[in-house]
Amino acid sequence: MGDGKLVRDLIPQIIRESGAEPKVYIASLEEYRERLRHKLSEEVAEFLTADDSAATEELADILEVVYALALDLGMAPSRLEERRAQKAASRGGFAGRIVWTGNA
Repeated sequence: MGDGKLVRDLIPQIIRESGAEPKVYIASLEEYRERLRHKLSEEVAEFLTADDSAATEELADILEVVYALALDLGMAPSRLEERRAQKAASRGGFAGRIVWTGNA
């Protein structure tokens, strides 16, 4: 993976509107997949260091990357949500704050 970073689709336009000319290119499918995974790691790291006021913005960024990853894997975000709901129905969620420490 070379220089640069994956950015949201409207970022080049926003840069142009600010008076600068961005240097961009369209990633190959292989590079896109690699950069999406890296972007997820980057966004999670930002979430982990965010204070409560910024945490929801970081979660939204994570969700955007997750949706892009799902689409890249051939799964619509709505289908991903169905899969999440199925797992929650069969195994539960995390709202109970349960911590497992092993078996007796």
